[in-house]
Amino acid sequence: MHVKSVNLETVCGITSKIPQNDKLEIAFAGKSNVGKSSLINCLMNRRSYARTSQKPGKTQTINFYNINDLLYFVDLPGYGYARVSQEIKKKWGKMIENYLLQSKQLRIIFLLVDIRHEPSKNDVEMYNWVLHYGFNPIVIATKADKISRGAVQKHVSVIRKTIKCVEGTPIIPFSSLKKTGIDEVWEYIEDMLEYYEAEKNGDSIVLEGEAD
Repeated sequence: MHVKSVNLETVCGITSKIPQNDKLEIAFAGKSNVGKSSLINCLMNRRSYARTSQKPGKTQTINFYNINDLLYFVDLPGYGYARVSQEIKKKWGKMIENYLLQSKQLRIIFLLVDIRHEPSKNDVEMYNWVLHYGFNPIVIATKADKISRGAVQKHVSVIRKTIKCVEGTPIIPFSSLKKTGIDEVWEYIEDMLEYYEAEKNGDSIVLEGEAD
């Protein structure tokens, strides 16, 4: 997809109401400093529209980016940042929970983990939490340029085993520096957009992997 327009349309804080949008929503979750903003910028083909920072915990709101007036990228607050108080962490958790429960347009959740390290307890909990709310997250293994090409599949296997991914769950190695994996991510988004629009129009369409 060629991204012609991007607009940070809604920013939800802890006390904000979740917007009831009328377009497809694609959410991005991951621990602090895992590279969510870099991925979103890469997908939007914008250098720094979604703010990146060397300081973990920068995203403390739910940010809704309107893409081409067709869909929303939803940037969820990063989790697992040690310097944030337990009270604030609970409020962030409640905010994400409210979004998962209230959004009527959310169809895909991309869960980002750092390919260099075994997924943390927080990563595993987030994966299971998303499953609990009825979504099967697509895992994006970020910072793939930081390891050798030959080691990628070994690290992907560690992620799959540690998280105990549902069978068939995609794990996409990604690098914002080398743009590795960007086409695969867009493929899932575009397929879902096609399915979503057909669903809205009352048409019948089968996503890849659903037919047998």
